[in-house]
Amino acid sequence: MAINLSNIKVQDWFQRQRNSIKPWSEFLNSKKFRPPKSVAIGGKRIISNVTNFQSNYLFVFLGLLIFCLLTSPILLIAMGACLGACYIINLKNADRKIVVMGKEISLVQQYAAVGVLSFPLFWIAGAGSAVFWVIGASLFCILLHASMFSGGDGEQDPFELEMESV
Repeated sequence: MAINLSNIKVQDWFQRQRNSIKPWSEFLNSKKFRPPKSVAIGGKRIISNVTNFQSNYLFVFLGLLIFCLLTSPILLIAMGACLGACYIINLKNADRKIVVMGKEISLVQQYAAVGVLSFPLFWIAGAGSAVFWVIGASLFCILLHASMFSGGDGEQDPFELEMESV
């Protein structure tokens, strides 16, 4: 079964994410950054901010991913070579099927060969460390923002006493 973008509703998901982006002025409002008063409040903040700013955090992740690719020229060349090989395979199979020693090679087998042959190139380029850097940097930035951003939803420590003036 061929995977089609309309089958898995990826386009709808991307459209919903684009529509739910909060304004960047609200996301980066420095007046709302303050440390939580307790661990319980910090946990509630993280949950509510990840829910509210999910699309913004997705763009933070994509920005860090692009930054990592652009600052690693060998990895960028490896990605270009792999994608170029896949594009050439796609072009070659549009005209006619590829036959090697009398056997027809399917499109899946050709893509698998590109993946196997590009693995050493990605290994040399340090793709594994780049992936873990992007994941770690994203988690750090997102959790830092989510724990420090106070949405002003009246968060209070449940054990803190409120003093009213009389």
